[in-house]
Amino acid sequence: MIEISDLLFRYPEGTFSLRVPAFSVAEGERIAVIGPSGSGKTTLLNLIAGIATPLEGRVTTDGEELTALGEADRRDFRVQRIGLVFQEFELLEYLGVMDNMLLPYRVNDVLRLDGEARERARRVAERVGLADKLDRNVDKLSQGERQRVALCRALCTEPAVVLADEPTGNLDPANKGIVLELLLESVAATGSTLVAVTHDHDLLPSFDRVVDFKQFYEPETA
Repeated sequence: MIEISDLLFRYPEGTFSLRVPAFSVAEGERIAVIGPSGSGKTTLLNLIAGIATPLEGRVTTDGEELTALGEADRRDFRVQRIGLVFQEFELLEYLGVMDNMLLPYRVNDVLRLDGEARERARRVAERVGLADKLDRNVDKLSQGERQRVALCRALCTEPAVVLADEPTGNLDPANKGIVLELLLESVAATGSTLVAVTHDHDLLPSFDRVVDFKQFYEPETA
């Protein structure tokens, strides 16, 4: 499902360097990625999604070699087959909850927005306690509610791969359990592959495998 080989990534400026000789995730597998801040965990998700591209190496996601695609094709692939939960949510403040959840359908015509998609979004929102807030602008929501909107947006397209960056990071213990259960139930129901970055070690027993990413981080000296 996900294969990375001989990868080298660097940002244009700074000392961050990421080398991944080999990294793989099987179809339907649920992986938790841990490691110290700055070790490249979020960068890994961006590489798997085709948001970032390496200087060297190959990234294959859901059978598509992303390193061989142009930017437009990577964008189409991402919208259609990747569900992204961003650490900073990336919600549009002037839109309501439902419109933010359905945003992937509006930014690219590779997805069809129909009644089934809307109903699926409503069911996901109800599951995380947002059913009564679908018309509320997200700038009126708490941090925890915004976190849940971001998760619902990633799940309502039923993607092949879900990439979640700290999906429970802004939630209280009760809601953390609800959101984690929704995430795991959703990927199990669709057979999706899950890669989740987390600092919360209480979540780790719920995953099939844990990868400590500090092994790939190579700080450079000036």
